[in-house]
Amino acid sequence: TFKENTDIPVYHPDVTAYEVFDKDGTFLAVLYTDFHPRKGKQSGAWMTSYKDQWIDEEGINHRPHVSVTMNLTKPTESKPALLTLGEVETFLHEFGHALHGIFANTRFESLSGTSVYWDFVELPSQIMENFAVERDFLNTFAQHYQTGEPLPEELIDRIIKSRNFNAAYACIRQVSFGLLDMAYYTQDKPFEEDVLSFEKRAWEAAQLLPQPEETCMSVQFGHIMSGGYAAGYYSYKWAEVLDADAFSLFKEKGIFDREVAQSFRDNILSKGGTEPPMTLYKRFRGQAPTIDALLKRNGIKPINKA
Repeated sequence: TFKENTDIPVYHPDVTAYEVFDKDGTFLAVLYTDFHPRKGKQSGAWMTSYKDQWIDEEGINHRPHVSVTMNLTKPTESKPALLTLGEVETFLHEFGHALHGIFANTRFESLSGTSVYWDFVELPSQIMENFAVERDFLNTFAQHYQTGEPLPEELIDRIIKSRNFNAAYACIRQVSFGLLDMAYYTQDKPFEEDVLSFEKRAWEAAQLLPQPEETCMSVQFGHIMSGGYAAGYYSYKWAEVLDADAFSLFKEKGIFDREVAQSFRDNILSKGGTEPPMTLYKRFRGQAPTIDALLKRNGIKPINKA
């Protein structure tokens, strides 16, 4: 349960502070939302933590303060802040990170919430994106802002189909970026090669289409050069494998199934970095992840219907 608390100081009038309570009324966290653009504010969307969770020597559980920041169009006097599907997905993504912080329950602050291995941190965020095109989820809020008409079934079907346009090519493209990243960061000697020829050789196995001459990804690949993803760019695609496989259990049991949700909270969200990610994942899922669920979600592998 989220309850706005206007007594909690905020850093800007656009920011709203909520106290978050568990189902038994126990205080869980403070969540700050900062949704609209303004002068001097960074573009994009992100989750951050102002205070992490930890348990002190006296057994007191210090609860976290986390925030979700976005840049959504402000409402006007005559129109609410309507969101695109992409903005809904982005919100769900960042809210997933926030849940990782809100449900944290570890002894040490350094292992709390999102303080996990780099190739595991996107599971709690990306799994939430799956809800964006689920009918049962959309029907809880997706109504025309003037008429109250629910989102038509036909439009939901078109949205799902459009998500899979060129999905196979997008997958291989992402793999090629991971191969290029690893090619650079597995070098054991000073790099003295021609960058363009090195790049072409590094991702040759994943190149499906001919490249225009003199194009070079390496010189603009900010993520692996200065963005914190050095030798870790593969984590984007690996997280997709994890989130698709994990969400397939929600699809099997029902996307609002409390037992599955509680298991995800207990075994993934609350544990932070206290145990190896695969140990936590198997405890939730009952098995190691496979690529099958991702292939089905992307429309590459047929879904067996009873």
